[in-house]
Amino acid sequence: MPQRPDGPDMRLYRRFHYGRLAQFDILDTRQYRSDQAYGDGWQYPGPESEDPSRTLTGATQERWLLDGFRRSTATWNVLPQQVTFSQRKNTTADRSKLSMDAWDGYPASRSRVLAGVEQAGIENFVVLTGDVHVHYALDIKKDFNNPSSQTLGVEFVGTSITSGKDGADKPANWSTMTTANPHMKFYNGRRGYVTVTLDGDQARADYKTVSAVTTPNAPLTTAASFVSEAGNPGLQQV
Repeated sequence: MPQRPDGPDMRLYRRFHYGRLAQFDILDTRQYRSDQAYGDGWQYPGPESEDPSRTLTGATQERWLLDGFRRSTATWNVLPQQVTFSQRKNTTADRSKLSMDAWDGYPASRSRVLAGVEQAGIENFVVLTGDVHVHYALDIKKDFNNPSSQTLGVEFVGTSITSGKDGADKPANWSTMTTANPHMKFYNGRRGYVTVTLDGDQARADYKTVSAVTTPNAPLTTAASFVSEAGNPGLQQV
């Protein structure tokens, strides 16, 4: 078993197939990455974060991923991983701070992954993400700074089950974040989870939330649902 520990080391990235419907390339974005630029946190991007040699996956895992893209015959190529893949500016200014802990802190690494998606001819690319304790639904753009650029896939970010207390449907920075990031089609700060359903025609995400984790038996609702059609990447709310 490749995931069996070997002393202090454990290879956590792995690949699963669900027939011809889906290939799941599960990443490890913690163990092999370059240290966060500019001391971590939300910082202005610059030469340190934009250094082409920086990596979030490490060279071996990156080659494994891109080779997997080229060999895939699945309808859907799904990338479950740990930190937000799409760009997230936190102001509407042309130059805005970005999270150095997410793929925004490793833009060259993200560009190599997206180039691999394009070169492999992958039409149905889905990123599944956690970590940030909020719900997001995002279009993955070839150029995040150009809203009219090609959409290469979609990203579904699931919120936390309980961390962060009750949260809010629209966090304090909701207006700023959705305006600054037009590819962000949904942002919700409640607790809950997201279910993703794949078939030959579409990928569907249903964002589940509860009104309050501090209230026993609080109702569970579907805050929003989105689909991305096979062969036509991009989120549509349903």
